[in-house]
Amino acid sequence: MPPLSPPSPSFSRRVPEGDERPRRVCDHCGFVDYHNPRVVVGAVCAFEDRVLLCRRAIEPRIGYWTIPSGFLELGESCAEGAARETREEAGVEIEIDGLLALYDVPRIGHVHLVFRARLGGPELAPGHESAEARLFDWSEIPWRRLAFPSVLWSLRRFDEVRGWPSFPPAGNPASDAEGWRELEG
Repeated sequence: MPPLSPPSPSFSRRVPEGDERPRRVCDHCGFVDYHNPRVVVGAVCAFEDRVLLCRRAIEPRIGYWTIPSGFLELGESCAEGAARETREEAGVEIEIDGLLALYDVPRIGHVHLVFRARLGGPELAPGHESAEARLFDWSEIPWRRLAFPSVLWSLRRFDEVRGWPSFPPAGNPASDAEGWRELEG
């Protein structure tokens, strides 16, 4: 007699016992397949009076400018993730100064943690996700070509706390909580 194999997973959408939200639950064993927000980490990095931006070589928003950022990996702290993303996208080491902002982006299931950081030097080497990495004087920032609202918000927050030794992190602006109106307006 051949050994019994476990049943193939089959999921139904229902409210698990002790919960309040419908979730995907395995019909055989009761495993709950949670879908939770993803954490994005990044940094507004400065060298002297210039700010680092990377022109995206990947979708979404290919060709637009962003701060170095990406998804946090398992086994790394948020600050380590921001430093890794900066190395990957701009080829430079950073020294993190503090948490600049925490932005909620529930429509796409993201939480963004953005740090303020100093670059180790002006030499940049864009990675495969960046078509270009460049240091911008404040007056040269391509405001109409920024990739995401959180980039706009982060740059503004950076400017607000420029020179402050410590600062509280910012959150989503109340005036345009999703940010697209102002970015594309």
